[in-house]
Amino acid sequence: MWGLVAAGCVFFPGLFVLCKQTLKLWMGCRDGDATMVSTRVVSSLQAIMASSAGCVIVSSCRDVLEDRHWLTEAYILFATPYFAYDIYAMFLCYWHRLQVKGHEEGQVGGVVGSKRAAAVGYLRREKLMVLHHVFMVAFCFPASLLWRGGRGDYFQGVLFLAELSTPCVCLTKVLIQFKKQHTLLHRVNGVLMLLLFFFCRVLLFPYLYFSYSRYASVPLHLVPLLAPWQCNLGAALLWPLQLYWFTLICRGALRGQRTGLEPEKT
Repeated sequence: MWGLVAAGCVFFPGLFVLCKQTLKLWMGCRDGDATMVSTRVVSSLQAIMASSAGCVIVSSCRDVLEDRHWLTEAYILFATPYFAYDIYAMFLCYWHRLQVKGHEEGQVGGVVGSKRAAAVGYLRREKLMVLHHVFMVAFCFPASLLWRGGRGDYFQGVLFLAELSTPCVCLTKVLIQFKKQHTLLHRVNGVLMLLLFFFCRVLLFPYLYFSYSRYASVPLHLVPLLAPWQCNLGAALLWPLQLYWFTLICRGALRGQRTGLEPEKT
């Protein structure tokens, strides 16, 4: 059990360091660019592994409540350290953005020169994402391994599939980082990101409740009364976040569409 957790503690930070050094030494990337791209690479790889595990689990579980698959608990143990690592990796990205902004504005001290002040700013700016990651470790980890009592591997596999949209989100951020947001790749990726985020995250929790209503042959509106409190609490806290982030994605897409329609200034 703890061997998988230890493996995750080594794998994700190790992959980040390897990717960063490769980008700096072999491709000549600056430290900040290498840090931010490496963060996106690790997030994308974790999402691909989680989605692959989810596909295997979902396709293997015929009984949505009682069927088991060894990959369910194994991947939970392996991937949980990722969320702790990612909090720090996102801070490094924020820190490098501050440094770039400070350099452009001619600042050498103040917030840019203080990691403590930067950490406060990071927590203020990214509080929802940080809270999401903390919740995944503090609540979802014991809920998935202990509280569900070995039942519902199918539902856990469906939850893994929520990560399908992450590579598109990461690619969008990388393209914006290198000022490629007006390319065809950015537009195609944006459409794919909207679709995947909507189907794999916004519709995720309604689908889970719908699946259980079919399994138990009960009306959909009665499922919250029958589901364990951990499931209801997790859905109540995580689903609004997905709706909020989807709203932000839609606003960004509309803003980009308007920008694309504006005539170029001469």
